[in-house]
Amino acid sequence: MKTIGLLGGMSWESTLTYYRRINELVRQRLGGLHSARIVLNSVDFADIEELQRCGQWDAAGSLLAAAALTLEAAGADFLLLCTNTMHKVAPAIEAAVSIPLLHIAEPTAAAIRQADLSTVGLLGTRFTMEQDFYRRRLEAHHGIQVVVPDEDDRERVHRVIYDELCRGVVSEASRNAYRQVIAALAERGAQGVILGCTEIALLISPADAAVPLFDTTELHAEGAVDLALNGR
Repeated sequence: MKTIGLLGGMSWESTLTYYRRINELVRQRLGGLHSARIVLNSVDFADIEELQRCGQWDAAGSLLAAAALTLEAAGADFLLLCTNTMHKVAPAIEAAVSIPLLHIAEPTAAAIRQADLSTVGLLGTRFTMEQDFYRRRLEAHHGIQVVVPDEDDRERVHRVIYDELCRGVVSEASRNAYRQVIAALAERGAQGVILGCTEIALLISPADAAVPLFDTTELHAEGAVDLALNGR
């Protein structure tokens, strides 16, 4: 079994889900008392959020690259960056280490293609929805068309992530708001919707949508276990 390096804390609410799901999946596949070999570096999200807000992405990349190096030194065979948004600085992390980074968009794209969908909606932080680092990978590498909510809905989705979900708050009013955003994306042609922030699955489940939902946290965890156990 390979050792998984988790670069987490962004937020710790979703990193907890990563740790639990990876271990559950290893136990399901191997049985008995098996658990995953994991090393974790959980950063202080306040430091990252300030750099995001100020647009200091190079500094954020350097901070996470340094954290990734500690995981490599601790024996990780490959890395997971336990957040969608900070994949904006994935190239900086990959340049700093000699072990692979399992990009969160890859297992997500594989699941979308397996479902035979060509157009999906994308929910996430404002950075993920409005910048092209995530959408470009899906569109250019995998031929998947991506639609995002309108400006008001993007602001609503972003606010709930930072003001509620990252603080452990799950609100029925916010769940209803997300349901409306998902329905609007479906009306605009989205055949499915990517939950493109690792906290969103704390709020939304498949029962909240009339189209398939792609939980990036779950898919990333599954991809990590595949790589740890099967080398792929």
